[in-house]
Amino acid sequence: MSRQRAPSELDTLLLDIRACRLCEAHLPLGPRPVLRASATAKLLIVGQAPGTLVHGSGVPQDDASGVRLRGWLGLDKADFYDEKTIAIVPMGFCYPGRGASGDLPPRPECRATWHPRLLPLLPDVATVLAIGQYAQAYFLGERRKKTLTDTVQAWGEYAPAVFPLPHPSPRNVGWFMHNPWFESEVVPTLRRQIQTLLMP
Repeated sequence: MSRQRAPSELDTLLLDIRACRLCEAHLPLGPRPVLRASATAKLLIVGQAPGTLVHGSGVPQDDASGVRLRGWLGLDKADFYDEKTIAIVPMGFCYPGRGASGDLPPRPECRATWHPRLLPLLPDVATVLAIGQYAQAYFLGERRKKTLTDTVQAWGEYAPAVFPLPHPSPRNVGWFMHNPWFESEVVPTLRRQIQTLLMP
């Protein structure tokens, strides 16, 4: 008769996060923390916050942005959602609501309350994908440049520990058109790093 594994500190923390109601009063669709993590993850993907589709499904990056991101990484869904190797921990775990020009910024409660406890429990992470200005501010601090474009363009200063990326949202199509160097220079290097990192 096999014995069940005792819950780890990470298991317990993830249960606490998924039950979080800290900023419930500020969330138009209510709380639904969306994240994935395991202690063996080698790649950490940090985006902004779930959109409405992800809020509905409870699956991170389960939208058009996720399709583009998987294309950048050269990963299919099965590999992308393999918790043993890839953790997906956005800056905000719940959908923050809609603003004048898109979704509101991620709520700060996650960054202040949960990230300092969660990230140390992912000891095998070798590469962080810092997607968007909020993740870049958190992981790069004073090392980031004046603009997101400048920071992404300086990716060589941070990689392979951190890859600063633009948001893969369809709303960013103008950025991709004006910055073709991203697809021609950064994406191939990023794919090679992912292949090396996740190679069995």
